[in-house]
Amino acid sequence: MPETIAFTCDGRAVSAPAGITLAAALEGVGGGRAPLRRSVIGEPRGVLCAMGVCYECRVTVDGRPHRRACLEIVREGMDVRTGEESVSCQLSAVSSEREALECDVAVVGGGPAGVAAACRAAEAGARTVLLDEGAAPGGQIHRHLPGREAPPAARAWLARLAQSGAEVRARVSVFDAVRVDAGEAWRLLAEGAEAVLAVTARAIVLATGSRELFLPFPGWTLPGVYGAGGAQALWKSGASLAGRTAIVGGSGPLLLPVAASLAKAGARVAGVVEQAGVSSLAGFAIRLGRSPSRIREAVRYRRGFAGTPYRTGTWIAEARGSGRLEGVVLADARGRGREIACDLAAIGWGLTPNTELARLLGCRITEGRVAVDERQETGVPGVFCAGEACGVAGVEAAIAEGQIAGGAASAAPRRLDPKAGWEKEPWDWRRLTRARAAARSFAGAMQRAFRLRPELARLAREDTLVCRCEDVALRPLRACNGMREAKLAARAGMGPCQGRVCGPALAFLFGWDSDTVRTPIQPAALGALGVAPAGRASEEEGLG
Repeated sequence: MPETIAFTCDGRAVSAPAGITLAAALEGVGGGRAPLRRSVIGEPRGVLCAMGVCYECRVTVDGRPHRRACLEIVREGMDVRTGEESVSCQLSAVSSEREALECDVAVVGGGPAGVAAACRAAEAGARTVLLDEGAAPGGQIHRHLPGREAPPAARAWLARLAQSGAEVRARVSVFDAVRVDAGEAWRLLAEGAEAVLAVTARAIVLATGSRELFLPFPGWTLPGVYGAGGAQALWKSGASLAGRTAIVGGSGPLLLPVAASLAKAGARVAGVVEQAGVSSLAGFAIRLGRSPSRIREAVRYRRGFAGTPYRTGTWIAEARGSGRLEGVVLADARGRGREIACDLAAIGWGLTPNTELARLLGCRITEGRVAVDERQETGVPGVFCAGEACGVAGVEAAIAEGQIAGGAASAAPRRLDPKAGWEKEPWDWRRLTRARAAARSFAGAMQRAFRLRPELARLAREDTLVCRCEDVALRPLRACNGMREAKLAARAGMGPCQGRVCGPALAFLFGWDSDTVRTPIQPAALGALGVAPAGRASEEEGLG
């Protein structure tokens, strides 16, 4: 039996298994229905992404407000305040202590691409530091609790990382970057639990991954409505979902493992609905036939929720409930509607690359993703990028690109040929580039098959909230001509998530491009901002 941790939540005694996240523990307290906070206009809010992106699960922990419950590990004796209780807590002082590190290569992100890059760089002899926001390396796809065994697919790479000599710093959030040493190096500032970490590196590998695309529809802010990946991440973080009635909807292959995970967690999966039509899926299935391993994987996931209806050309059009989710309304291409009772809805419309840090560093962004050359270099000298920040293409592409980027980045500080280290094994370079090309080609076919239908842009009503942080409805946004005006006139994108949720949604609804990125690229405590460098690089250097 795992060790039990005792803490208090709004003055009540609570216990939870050691090692799980606070968000997972609080799911057990409220069954996913009790709000974690109140929004600007007083609406109840709960977990949405469970990955630290949306800031919907903010609570006060030991007097420190705005802590993301999905990133906090439960600790003995911690005092947690939610909802209105958290508002009355006094703002506590935040340590401004600073820790400095110097390295050859800094890798930002601990998913498959970041782990592969850190391994390659360290094995090539470069002093390497891996910075990750999660509690343990592995990323969202290989998320696991600290001290627990990693998923089988991740074990070999995590073991390799441990033996590579790379230094891993977990639970740190990079919020700023600036050129130093006359432009020869970069300094990354990351907020940790106790101090601000200042990492000076000669080269950077961005492996910042992707996040879920959320589209607004009536009722989507109700507690109990999660992102598809968010529901899976919550379970992986230790939440008990047994006895819940779930509906899974959206688009893409991710729906299959999510449904299988919820069923494994003890939830009753009432249905899985895919917005893509059967003809699109049939064409994709033909392409899938060239990859037996992917077919076996899909079959295995489908067996995980055998007996549950899987409907194509169908989507969740509305969530209903009084203060919490009680049911959803399904719609289809024929205009038919059907209501299903549930208290858990896992909805995901695909993934969108995380490009905020890349934009801050001055990297070129093309069609929403970081542009790179064959060596995964961004065009900004010394800055490389790998994985889903370059476009969502799956684990195989991320691992191949991570190795290429890590190898090239390890050569950059020493002015070596970017392929140095592979000269004795030229087959390795060819193998990695072939793997990357194959994975990217498959991803292109998948994106065409699961292209979002135009009907989804008409789900939101005039009073439907689009920006969850600032409670901005659709109506005032219609009068705006772009993201900048939406920020100035309606405050959309001005909340804690800094447009990470509403920005891609507004791009889908109106075709708006993301606005410029400013530092800090994510919220940081005042004490952390106080140790930021006084002088910043100019706009010409890409850091304006």
